[in-house]
Amino acid sequence: MQNKTRFHLAFPVDDLDAAREFYGKTLGCRTGRSNEAWQDFDFYGHQIVAHLTPPSYDNAITNPVDGKMIPVRHFGLILSFDEWEALSSRLTDVRVTFLVDPYIRFNGEAGEQGTFFVKDPAGNALEFKAFRNEDQIFATTST
Repeated sequence: MQNKTRFHLAFPVDDLDAAREFYGKTLGCRTGRSNEAWQDFDFYGHQIVAHLTPPSYDNAITNPVDGKMIPVRHFGLILSFDEWEALSSRLTDVRVTFLVDPYIRFNGEAGEQGTFFVKDPAGNALEFKAFRNEDQIFATTST
């Protein structure tokens, strides 16, 4: 059996049912173990866990990137370009509000990528991106 490194991320939510609806139905993540205080999700092969927590933090801090205000606190995935386009279309079709609409960064340059941001019902920001050339995920100049 091949060892595949995966990440695990726990994050706060203020409504587990809303989290289950968003991650399970809207994003299509398979659900795992749960109880009244938390829910596991299969986030494209990675384990994320929504923990019921009263809101006590500021998700509103942003930094300017490409003329857009990007949430400093966020997590997400690097998908294949086909998966990224399909998810972008799916979220558009179900009328999810984008924090940052899907667009291409570094067009024709090193690290060219599609990206978009959405928020879950608890206000957690998620970024989904895809690289035209996965060999350039960490590129700083054209190769």
